[in-house]
Amino acid sequence: MNAVAEGLTALLSLEVATSMLIGLFLGLLVGAFPGVTATMAVALAAGFTLTMDPVPGLAVLLTIYVAANFGDRIPAILINTPGTPASIATTFDGYPMAKKGEAGLALTMSALVSALAILVSMVLFVVAAIPVATVARNYFRSPELFALVIFGLTVMIGVSSRSMLKGVLAGAFGLLLGTVGLYSATGDSRFTFGNINLAQDGFSFIAVIIGLFGVAELFDQMLTAHEHKVKPISSLGRWWPNRAEIRRSAKPFGIGAGVGTAVGLVPAAGGDIAGLIGWDRARRASTTGDTFGKGNIEGVVASDTASSATLGGSLTTTMALGIPGDSVMAVMIGSMLIWGLQPGPRLFTEQPDLLVSIAAIMVLATLISLVASLARLRGMVKLLDTPNHILWPTILIFCVVGTFATSNNVFTVGTMLLFGLIGLVFKRVGIPAGPVVLGLILGPIAEENLARTLVLSGNRSFFEVWSPISLGLLLMAVLSLLWPVLRSLLARRRGRTSPVDATSPTDHTSSSDAPSRKD
Repeated sequence: MNAVAEGLTALLSLEVATSMLIGLFLGLLVGAFPGVTATMAVALAAGFTLTMDPVPGLAVLLTIYVAANFGDRIPAILINTPGTPASIATTFDGYPMAKKGEAGLALTMSALVSALAILVSMVLFVVAAIPVATVARNYFRSPELFALVIFGLTVMIGVSSRSMLKGVLAGAFGLLLGTVGLYSATGDSRFTFGNINLAQDGFSFIAVIIGLFGVAELFDQMLTAHEHKVKPISSLGRWWPNRAEIRRSAKPFGIGAGVGTAVGLVPAAGGDIAGLIGWDRARRASTTGDTFGKGNIEGVVASDTASSATLGGSLTTTMALGIPGDSVMAVMIGSMLIWGLQPGPRLFTEQPDLLVSIAAIMVLATLISLVASLARLRGMVKLLDTPNHILWPTILIFCVVGTFATSNNVFTVGTMLLFGLIGLVFKRVGIPAGPVVLGLILGPIAEENLARTLVLSGNRSFFEVWSPISLGLLLMAVLSLLWPVLRSLLARRRGRTSPVDATSPTDHTSSSDAPSRKD
């Protein structure tokens, strides 16, 4: 109980309250502007929070993470453009409802079920995180940790792109970037080409993330810009659901919550995948499934519940195993490492009060985001009309300032711009950015544990070193790479595509974490 008391007491400060308000404001704005994603915002904010204490810094980042989950529904419903990939499925029924004069109802139900889904997912974190971390702490050594990292990376490769080859190339590129700099096993600098800026820490992960997810999207929008013809729907209609609509929403909410919590536990599988699966499963289970996609409130409830319910599972995977649940959590791990915190089993024994603080921040952020969402929905219509010639330079300035703030070094800014160009090329050829970031962050961890495993293998038999757990994880990693190929072959033999494939995230947005504005 001391850890609980200490964790909650750490939040009782003006600094934490101010941090959460800043995160709330930024998260809602990020979600509302298509093309500005939560990953980019958290990475950008991380540059400004590195000088803060961990709890206030995490308060900013986690509140952005939560609040963006509310703000991104607004453009999805009002202009048929997802604010972030997590709201892709919201457009299926949200925009048709808005065209029927039920935009207010769609926005309100979206906010209510999103908040409730996050709270349900946080129950999963509270219940499951400690047992998972305990198992990992007792049974996971270097071979198991290496296998777990490889499994997390292969899952990201498998779900982030329709082309397995492109996903593998992205992951390999990220692993290659992770080898630049100091090799922890020997203390030698590698692949620096005499550049003193790379000799110690290699490429700045924040500069790489902002470049790949933020600047690349910005460049892409600038090159493909055209007049935005879709005007936000201003006739919002009634705001609150009646009893019949609440009763109808119970079943799709349950389906969405189940799908979201399960998908959230899978490393690298985010809200976009959960939302699409949740919408499809609710459609199949509904007596009015033929009206899904035509403005059915059950579709909005199912998709938003599923995408929001991934947050707790993603947090569980990240904190208990040290494997990012999604791209935002990858940035979070990088920030925590800079603060001297190592997400994973040891965190639960060394700093349990910090985990209590994290859970409490997520719950408080959900509640204040819900209140703010219901209070300011009418004003967001005007915000969506912000012209691109104002939005683009503003975002670019913040990218430059935020990146420079991480190191006070112009080289880091140059790195960001370079990876912005690389990310632009990747977007044009369909190579996903997610595996690159995951390879950059997880590569050194995998390499370090592999080095330790090889040392252990010196005078021991194979099965003394490689346990059934590690071999099982490596087998799952291989299967996660082969499964998309096998599924495609099976679909060709049957002459049809499964429903989940038909609504794949890559059909509605780019393979990066940043959807672009569209008509």
